[in-house]
Amino acid sequence: MGLLNDDMVIISEAEKEGDHNVIAVNCPDKIGIGCDVCRIIFLFGLSIVKGDTITDGKWCYMVFWVYGEANTNWDLLKNRLSEICPSHSSTYEIKNYTHDEHKQPVPPQVFQLKFWCSCDGNGLLHDVTEALHQLELIIKRVKISTTPDGRKMHLVFVTDTRKELHTTERQHKTKVHLKTVLGDKFIDCEIELAGAEVMASLHGSLNLPFGITEDMFNLESPKGYQSSTLASYPVSIALDNKLSHSHTLFQIRCWDHKGLFYDILRTLKDYNIQVSYGKLRGKQKGNFDVELFITQADGKKVMDPNKKIALCVRLKMELSYPLRVVVGSRGPDTELFVANPVELSGSGRPLVFYDITHACKSLNISIFSVLLPFIETNFVFRACVDNVRVLYIVEIGRHMIRDREWEVYRILLDESDANFSLPRKKIEECVRNTLMGFEHR
Repeated sequence: MGLLNDDMVIISEAEKEGDHNVIAVNCPDKIGIGCDVCRIIFLFGLSIVKGDTITDGKWCYMVFWVYGEANTNWDLLKNRLSEICPSHSSTYEIKNYTHDEHKQPVPPQVFQLKFWCSCDGNGLLHDVTEALHQLELIIKRVKISTTPDGRKMHLVFVTDTRKELHTTERQHKTKVHLKTVLGDKFIDCEIELAGAEVMASLHGSLNLPFGITEDMFNLESPKGYQSSTLASYPVSIALDNKLSHSHTLFQIRCWDHKGLFYDILRTLKDYNIQVSYGKLRGKQKGNFDVELFITQADGKKVMDPNKKIALCVRLKMELSYPLRVVVGSRGPDTELFVANPVELSGSGRPLVFYDITHACKSLNISIFSVLLPFIETNFVFRACVDNVRVLYIVEIGRHMIRDREWEVYRILLDESDANFSLPRKKIEECVRNTLMGFEHR
């Protein structure tokens, strides 16, 4: 007999300061369920400090000790975790997440949010991003322009995780929340379904910028991509087939970073690896020890020498360099380039754009424009069109590099800003540290 939906996810909030919140998930098993759970936890801005997972092949139990913001919406988190749990009918077999690849998902509706603000600031784009994240609206494109009277017009294209933005109630709550977050800066807002031409342009393609080569995206060893910050945090990985007669033991020792357990489990999910038992423990000075007893999808150990080497090399790279961050030149301008691999299931890394705008805000840097996989010739930069100066263009999309899908962010920094005087390496390290969660170390 299975559990009721309300019993699949149990969250125990910390009773006093210094204690950790505990998230327990008890549901039918499938390959990759641990990755999916950790991705949701990551998406809600929570960090895992300890974790245990176990399965009998049909039913799994996971418990994570986490910390995060005091204003975490625990009820919403519980709902999102419950939604990804397999149904009770799936307990007769472990579902392979690739089984349904032939089914083409219905693309979500894209909505256009047009709202005006009375003034701008280096942190305004991050404030908008934060407000939309809290509303569970996923940004696809942003255009921010200045009207002749000095107001800022934001044209934001989003999809709705809750699939409710077509309703009057959801639109009203969205407007109220934007006004609450932006305060006196907020003037007015309009919401409508985006046109077909917008939908078509979201699937554009983007060439790699000058100086960024495909070798940088090698999933085994990214050539030409080095970071003094990440190089100081070595990763140790070992496979053992002797300790257990039925499982391969995966032992990992590494430095903690934002989304650590998610990065481990998404890599194993891509390799179709089943985690039968897992233990994650944080040590002193930010070190983490991870032990995973794993099998292949057929229930057997990982015995193929080539597969063992490939798995270890790939996982070491994913833990050392889960993102690519480079600051370089784009013509006469300075460009920030950020990229991260997409899961084979199609899910992207959470909070990337949120962290990028947060880093720029902390450095007091203005963003001139943001280009994500997109055909550049469709827009005119630094131009006045009908007396409206285009300040920002933001797009989010996917790009195929070395037969792997990546999310690519190209951000043109506004060097005309009087505050722009930081060395490129400092900008690069600040953005990377924010994305990795190293900014407070």
